Amino acid sequence: MAATVVNRQRRVALSPARLARAAERALAAVGRPAGDVEVLVADDDGIRRLNDAYRGVRRRTDVLAFPLEAPDLPSPLVGQVVISAETARRQARRLGVPLGAELELLVTHGVLHLVGWDDRDPVEAGLMHERERAILGAAGRGTPARLWRGLLA
Repeated sequence: MAATVVNRQRRVALSPARLARAAERALAAVGRPAGDVEVLVADDDGIRRLNDAYRGVRRRTDVLAFPLEAPDLPSPLVGQVVISAETARRQARRLGVPLGAELELLVTHGVLHLVGWDDRDPVEAGLMHERERAILGAAGRGTPARLWRGLLA
């Protein structure tokens, strides 16, 4: 299993190694321990452009996921997760949690999207957030419950 982190922003200090470990933990938890994923860390402008180009949504977001598996070809490639470091920092401050915890949640959330989890429906979103809690809780970090505050209406 390999998680590659590419940091294309300079405004927010972060640990690429921590993001890689979070991606690898999430892959293992969803039964893809040999999977490869790239985590791209962008700024708000970069993720806004991607969100517009690939989803037709002209605003920034915190995380995007691009599954890249080819169903017919055996490959360890799972996909790419794109995170806005600036949005993550704002969300962490609003919730009063460490930036690292917010980034780990976003990586985990993105990996779940890569393997088919969806959060557009409130029931599915609740299930997805439970799975995130389980994955992050298994890391033994005492993940703050307030990471999920306000996510479900």
